[in-house]
Amino acid sequence: MPVYEYSALDAKGKKRSGIVDADSPFAARQKLREEGAYPIEVKEAPDSAPHKEARRPLLSRSLGGGVSPRHVAVMTRQLATLVGAGLPLVRALDTLAPQMPNPALKRTMAQVKDAIVEGKSFGQALAGHPRVFPPIYINMVRAGEASGALDVVLENLANLSESQEAAKGRIRSAMVYPVLMLIVSMAVMVILMMFVVPKITAIFKDVNQALPAITVGLLAVSGAVQHYWWAMAFALAGAVFAARRIRKTDRGRHFFDRQILRAPVLGPLATNLATARFGFTLGSLLQNGVSMLQALEIVGTVLPNVIMRDAVRDAAVEVGEGKSLAAAIGKREVLPPVAVQMIDVGEHSGELELMLRKAAEMYQREAETTVNSLTALLEPVLILGMGVVVGVIVISILLPIFEMSNLAGK
Repeated sequence: MPVYEYSALDAKGKKRSGIVDADSPFAARQKLREEGAYPIEVKEAPDSAPHKEARRPLLSRSLGGGVSPRHVAVMTRQLATLVGAGLPLVRALDTLAPQMPNPALKRTMAQVKDAIVEGKSFGQALAGHPRVFPPIYINMVRAGEASGALDVVLENLANLSESQEAAKGRIRSAMVYPVLMLIVSMAVMVILMMFVVPKITAIFKDVNQALPAITVGLLAVSGAVQHYWWAMAFALAGAVFAARRIRKTDRGRHFFDRQILRAPVLGPLATNLATARFGFTLGSLLQNGVSMLQALEIVGTVLPNVIMRDAVRDAAVEVGEGKSLAAAIGKREVLPPVAVQMIDVGEHSGELELMLRKAAEMYQREAETTVNSLTALLEPVLILGMGVVVGVIVISILLPIFEMSNLAGK
């Protein structure tokens, strides 16, 4: 349904603005009049029509309709401030929606507000947009509504979202330079093999003498890259496409995720990141009044690794039968032993939420340290690799030249 921005006068003659969803401008004006407002201007919000939604790129539509977690975090912080100041929820949503820079989030907030006006709870209204609001968000809001502390829950949600986005940002920033170096290094190698080496080695074609093995190998590699680069590119693209297709299957996802956990360097890094997400998510849910079984069910949907996700769901079954969380999750050996010990201490001390948060912070720092160490190591490795490649090329070219010089001297 299209969304319209409006300016209107209320019953006291005070000007107000906001957004409203309706089938047409006429219906939007009618809806405003029914709410006791007198519309001055009604215009369609940018990118709100259904045909514009259909034209949106697939990538944008697949990421929550073009709404990033950062946009949701900012909106949550602002909403927590307004609700905490005593503003009614509907009025707070109506105030925030026109200020949202993201058209998709603006449209979503308008639909959430309308659902609340129609009699739904805030949690029920959010549940109608699962691609924008994840399960942890919806269930924490429901718990906040039930406890009467919605502003506190929204504040906690904003803190959680901002801390996770900040951690992701630090990891992405650390990876930018090494990835860029890797791309440049590969491009330089391809250029050397396709254009530089063939021109230099052209002088050996008319020489009636055996070339060194290293030179023959260089000529073979250069010729293959020069004449069959398209086949190599096609094979690489096909391999990536096949891997992505296989990973989408249940067996393929289990296979890839199991191999990641077993990998020497990636395994511990993936485990630490998943442990941090496990701790932050479960601790936040429990702290805001969500039951243990429901919280574990939600955690089982947010973990990126399907092996760990299945382990948490199996542990939830045992917890429901009366077993402790530490014993149930520790038996499956998917979390680090120290994290399991901290959970056990938290259960016995009655401070499980605090220990989960401390464990999450510890493993988040450890994961960031690992990423920083890997990126710091990757730079000299790439430089050394480029040096070796260039050295091999230089030696392959100089050896036959030296041999030709020796023969000429004799």
